This record gives sequence, C-alpha cells and structure tokens, in this order.
Amino acid sequence: MASPNIPARILVLGIGNVLWADEGFGVRCVEHLAANWTLPDTVHLMDGGTQGLYLLPFLEDADALIVFDAVDYGLEPGTMKVVENGEVPAFLGAKKMSLHQTGFQDVIATAQLMGYCPEQMLLIGVQPVELEDYGGGLRPLTAAQIDPAVQIALTRLRDWGVYVQPGRTATGDLADPSIARDAYESGRPSEDAACRIGDDRFFPARV
Repeated sequence: MASPNIPARILVLGIGNVLWADEGFGVRCVEHLAANWTLPDTVHLMDGGTQGLYLLPFLEDADALIVFDAVDYGLEPGTMKVVENGEVPAFLGAKKMSLHQTGFQDVIATAQLMGYCPEQMLLIGVQPVELEDYGGGLRPLTAAQIDPAVQIALTRLRDWGVYVQPGRTATGDLADPSIARDAYESGRPSEDAACRIGDDRFFPARV
C-alpha cells in the first residue's frame, strides 16, 4: 500500500488545442513523454485536449495529477513556471486565453466539490509566444521548453516512487499519429493556401 505522500495512481495530462500554435504545448509535452520514456501502468498519460468536464472521471481515478499547459502568467514569452496543489486552479483561471483553460479550472473545482480531486497536483506551464495562428505549430521559444518541462515531470514522478527509464509508453489516449507534432507541422499548407486566423468558410461575408 502506498504511503500518504506516494500516490498509487497518477494522471499525467496535457491540455490545449494543437490547432492554435502555442496552445498545443501541453499536448506536445505528453506526446514527447510517451515517445521517449517508459512508465509503469500506475501512470496514465493522456491528451486531454479541450475536453473540459469530460475529464472528470479520469481525475476521480487519480491520486496525483501532473498537468502540462500553455498558461498566461503575465511573464516573458517562453518562460516556464511551476505551481503546485492549491495554487493550480488559481493560475489556470488567472487570465482566460481560450475555452479550454477556464474549462479545466472548472474540472478541478467540480472534482473538489465532489470530493475526489487528486490530493497532489503539479502544473507545468509555459507563457505562450503566439496563439492567433490557426493551423500553426509551436513557436521555437515554446517548443524549447518541452524537454525541460518533461524533465520536471520525470523528477516528480521519481519523487513519487515511479520507476522511469528511456523508451516508449504505449497508450491509447494520445492524439492520432496524423496530428503528432512532426506530421502536423511539416504538413502545414502555405499561408496563401490556408487562412491563419480561423476557418474562412465561416467568416461573415464581406459587403
């Protein structure tokens, strides 16, 4: 049986929208972690995307939570900041950048009200460089923080008694390989061929 400080079940979650440039940071972190490290079955890696309250059952099953996300901390773009436990909901809702961010704050608040929020939480966030780029990939400053962010998560996992080693972790809860970072960014059409601010099929008609 795990001690009070050693969680038995750990959820590692990346949240965000890969369609909007640096919004995809959290998802790309979990993708990188799964592609480069072997973790035991007690650790559940998941692309939470923008699922909001649909993530509640996964929090219910977890004793500890690690979240990767793009967060508006009000810092220099590309800056990484780590917050823990009770501070996590406050930072997730400090400034609304997109629908997913407030949604996940609501997920935590709902889990707390229902009495099954993970006892230990770690938010590993990066200040985004660019969000208003539909179909865009991570900016270099943001992408450079993926491996450091994953290393912070690995250190915490080791502190929690998890054995980690180089390799791969198979999970069915990541994005389809067709939108994995390399495939997604290398397959992006030119600016002339694809609108950068949204889906132009749904823009108001010009008078």
